[in-house]
Amino acid sequence: MSTLSENLSKRINIAVAQSGGPTAAINSSLAGVFRAARDNPDIERIYGAVNGIEGVIGGNLVPLDSILTSESDIELLKKTPSTVLGSCRYKLAEYDPADSVTESEYMNIINTFEEYGIGAFFYIGGNDSMDTVMKLNRYIRAVGKDIKVIGVPKTIDNDLPCTDHTPGFGSAAKYVATTLQEIIRDSRVYSIQSITIVEIMGRNAGWLTASSSVLRANGEPAPHLIYLPESCPEGFDTEKFLEDVSRMMKRYRAVIIAVSEGIVPRDRDYVKLGADAFGHTDNSGVAKYLEKICRDKFGCKVRSVELNVMQRCGAHIASLTDIEEAEKIGAAAVHCAMDGESGKMMGFRRISSEPYRVEIIPFDVEMAANAEKFFPEKWITRDLCDVTMDAMNYFLPLIQGEVQTEYRNGIPVHFRLNQ
Repeated sequence: MSTLSENLSKRINIAVAQSGGPTAAINSSLAGVFRAARDNPDIERIYGAVNGIEGVIGGNLVPLDSILTSESDIELLKKTPSTVLGSCRYKLAEYDPADSVTESEYMNIINTFEEYGIGAFFYIGGNDSMDTVMKLNRYIRAVGKDIKVIGVPKTIDNDLPCTDHTPGFGSAAKYVATTLQEIIRDSRVYSIQSITIVEIMGRNAGWLTASSSVLRANGEPAPHLIYLPESCPEGFDTEKFLEDVSRMMKRYRAVIIAVSEGIVPRDRDYVKLGADAFGHTDNSGVAKYLEKICRDKFGCKVRSVELNVMQRCGAHIASLTDIEEAEKIGAAAVHCAMDGESGKMMGFRRISSEPYRVEIIPFDVEMAANAEKFFPEKWITRDLCDVTMDAMNYFLPLIQGEVQTEYRNGIPVHFRLNQ
């Protein structure tokens, strides 16, 4: 296969963008793209698109090589949560040459790429971002342009197909487990019976909620009950839930329950708080609902805790494994494009869990776009309210290591584009 440099008569520029929900590791992938591009002799300038594909459509690119001017800048970027370039949830329409609006949108993208001399574009994001990579690659191939398009995975939900896990998930899982452990310590100080229900992100896939099981590795029996969307595909049975809670109350004074935001009780119309361009609803409130029925049933102290957005950007408790892998997969994307590949998403293939070893390989992005990877049924216990040891063993390697955070005035320092 010929390299990109062999196909072009001059050095190229590249562009990178971030999309979807923020994570503690997405900027580390950006740092990986930047470092690999900076060190490649066939790449001249490195641009960042502001607010994802919207920035490409609008021609809003910034010169990252004039912003990240030192190794300390790059290291600080790696440890900074959220998307330093901004994000979007913009859905590209399928290209239709008969539709002037659609054609104009794609032409704006090409015009931006040509204006800035872009020969490769890297999109860091989740399921929906891979849809953008797929559609953009199809269009570029259809019009005969030589621009490579590569997807770099990201999502705390861990629900992207093809890859063993996604950057951002390990840090979110570490945050969830640490926070739950602190909630456990808080709930056990009193002699009275109590129930605490913790709502964790996961619209359709329960990976993050299931990851709370890693506390068992340190001898913690809680969370005593774990409920995932995959364990109740026909709807969440609240009567069985109350029976499960009653059983645990006989064994534990303070019962801790982890629930995915996406579980849908059979006995009520689940509230959907609007939807984004991809049709994804904003779920919340199930823990509050379960709090009410537990209080009505048991009459004891009951509280609900919704972790909400805090679990996405908890960089103060990030996984070093996650941050390092995020940088590596960003760098691998650059190598993939410079080898002449396009229309790919980079992914991890797990070689072993003990010792933990993975390799990074490209997949056709069409295998991941708009698709979801669900928590395995075989890792859900028969009583549908817990997960197995195999699940815990899968999660543990992903949360290992601590990031050395830089502090100023007692507060973590973050990298910002506009200092």
